[in-house]
Amino acid sequence: MGLFSRRDRPPKAAANPQPSVANSQSKSSLTSGSSSIVSPINTNARIMNRTSAGTTSTTGGPGTPLTPFSPGPVPNIAMPRPPDPQLDPAGYLRSLGAVRERCKIVTEKALRNELNHFDVDMGKFSDVVSFRDYDAPFNTIPPHGRYQHFGVGGRDRIAHLLATFPEEVDNTEKCKRMIDLFLVSVLLDAGAGTSWSYKSPENGRIYRRSEGIAVASLDMFKAGLFSGNASNKYQVDKEGLRQLSVEKLANGLQSRPGNEMAGLEGRSQLLIRLADALENKDFFGEDGRPGNMLDHILSHPATQASSVIIVPLPVLWNVLMNGLAPIWPPSRTAINGVSLGDAWPCSSMPQPAQSPTSPTFSPFPNTTGQANGVAPWESILPFHKLTQWLTYSLMQPMQSIMKIQFAGQELLTGLPEYRNGGLFVDMGVLTLKPADMERGLKHYAEYCQRTGTRGVEVAPMFEPSDDVIVEWRGVTVGFLDRLAEEVNKALKNELAGHELSLAQVLEAGSWKGGREIAEVSRPNTKEPPILIDSDGTVF
Repeated sequence: MGLFSRRDRPPKAAANPQPSVANSQSKSSLTSGSSSIVSPINTNARIMNRTSAGTTSTTGGPGTPLTPFSPGPVPNIAMPRPPDPQLDPAGYLRSLGAVRERCKIVTEKALRNELNHFDVDMGKFSDVVSFRDYDAPFNTIPPHGRYQHFGVGGRDRIAHLLATFPEEVDNTEKCKRMIDLFLVSVLLDAGAGTSWSYKSPENGRIYRRSEGIAVASLDMFKAGLFSGNASNKYQVDKEGLRQLSVEKLANGLQSRPGNEMAGLEGRSQLLIRLADALENKDFFGEDGRPGNMLDHILSHPATQASSVIIVPLPVLWNVLMNGLAPIWPPSRTAINGVSLGDAWPCSSMPQPAQSPTSPTFSPFPNTTGQANGVAPWESILPFHKLTQWLTYSLMQPMQSIMKIQFAGQELLTGLPEYRNGGLFVDMGVLTLKPADMERGLKHYAEYCQRTGTRGVEVAPMFEPSDDVIVEWRGVTVGFLDRLAEEVNKALKNELAGHELSLAQVLEAGSWKGGREIAEVSRPNTKEPPILIDSDGTVF
């Protein structure tokens, strides 16, 4: 049995029907992420027989809600090319197309085992391919997105929320409300830390990690915490966000001594800066609301409206990348004063003859043996993980409620974050080199001393800008593409001429697989094999 292997299903438990937005055949089930593994397993074995850390128990669990956000047909139209990097390097590195193109350079080095910080064993890649998670039928796997996290515990909270809106709330307004909610929820969705959990006021259950943040953000949204409109608490707008504070967000997230949310200050500042970004009337309208991007997208000249609304993905990307640019910390890498967002210098990329020292370009140690004539921009590796996570997630309500089809979804990459990347480390494909391991362990010891954290399960730790992390993330993007290709080859007969999209492989395999193998390898903390000393604005 492999990554998407079949097995017998237990009878469905009886459950009351739940309201849904649209029909789907998805049979994926979601819980708080607690592992159902009860005994140690051999992580070197090719076959991993266990239930998913993102699924309910196979006995006595609730029926699975039908997700209204299943993948639809993907139109095939010509996409615009990214800007020419020689003429507009900042524009190129901020483009979606640059992520895969630049990460390919690091990935090719990995395939030759020439990375600066990791040893690579491609002989173990087949173990990642065969790491099992979702069951057949494979074509009903939903694409990776924030929506699934709201369904923790088998309850379709989004469908329930939509069902509570009065009849006069039309589909356009429903979609805007979901865009508002999903955007704030994604911006809050960085690693929560091992000590944090959220107790639902609705049912008293405890939720952790991404699902816990999803439920908490939904509860805050329903309470009107993000709205400055007295007549509609179910929205996010610039006035509501300006009223936010670290204390208000901490209260909404139930963050307190003994239950601290990691990076709370960074998350708070991200949402407060979002208020300034929402001043852009072209994207977010007069009232400065994320959901108003729907009006911009539908009226865009590149949007095709006939029997089906077709939106080129770069239209949505432009709103998120340029419209949300003011929210990112000013410390991020910049070229000529233009912030690049989630893009970082990397020593595994081509190096300029001299290391840049300008304050508008993050300096880093130059490597030897590089030829002259390399432009400074070539040393930067772009990821735009949070913007891509937003793109995956915001497409979901627009596809379901407004029946919009997005062309060019193949431009999106796998998300370079610690669950996807951790899978390759825990499965032995990537091994941190000894000198970096020693340096990371020293950083972790200093972190524990600084924060008073008990080192239950010791792991190397680095800053998000550290060259180890940047190289790891670049390889992760390339390896996720390779994983999708190999999974489709393994399932060729069962897929009967069809293919799983990268977004489906992310949802069914790598993200939950990375979480599961972390639970096996580090059962006390369930943390990834490499820790990030993050401020809550990257991961």
